[in-house]
Amino acid sequence: MASAKNQNNPASARRAKLEEARRKERARERRGRIITISASVAVVAALVAGGGYLMAQANEKDKKEEQAKTSPVTGERSWDKLTQEHVANKVDYPMNPPVGGDHNQVWMNCNADVYTDEIPKENAVHSLEHGAVWVTYNDKASDADVEALAKKVKSTPYSLMSPVKDQKDPLMLSAWGKQVTVKSASDDRVAQFFTKYVQGPQTPEPGAACTGGLDK
Repeated sequence: MASAKNQNNPASARRAKLEEARRKERARERRGRIITISASVAVVAALVAGGGYLMAQANEKDKKEEQAKTSPVTGERSWDKLTQEHVANKVDYPMNPPVGGDHNQVWMNCNADVYTDEIPKENAVHSLEHGAVWVTYNDKASDADVEALAKKVKSTPYSLMSPVKDQKDPLMLSAWGKQVTVKSASDDRVAQFFTKYVQGPQTPEPGAACTGGLDK
């Protein structure tokens, strides 16, 4: 009997070792599941937080754009009851650069177009009628400001830029019936003027073409 008992001991030991190995394996699996679940929760939390941040940023951007559209532009000048006849002759405008009035039947291309030479004012006014913003400058404007404003125009459909040497201020922005002088390209009113008046409510012919016109 003693001999049989001794023979069973190795089998019992093996079973015990096997059970211990299985127990450790189950413990490892539990730890792995806990780690996986914890990591997943962390990822989801990060995504939720990131999504919330992006949504907050988007809401803030929308809020600022709405404020820009509804708030008056400081220092802005306005004209109303502007005529809109098509004429072939030169027009003597009461403001410089002109912001409206009779104009050439062909508009100046204004699909983010930057002109380095002066353009016919009668054609530019037609572009304003279509909802474009016209950025102008004279010889007193700094190269840095001109370059920065050109970059802005090149990324904005329904805008154009050109020099107007005889304008009284170095940097001016015009839309139909609206005009403002800005101190520099970084002036907050630049962004506001674009937001408010590119295809803005002052536009006599919203959605009209800004391509297929005169391209000097």
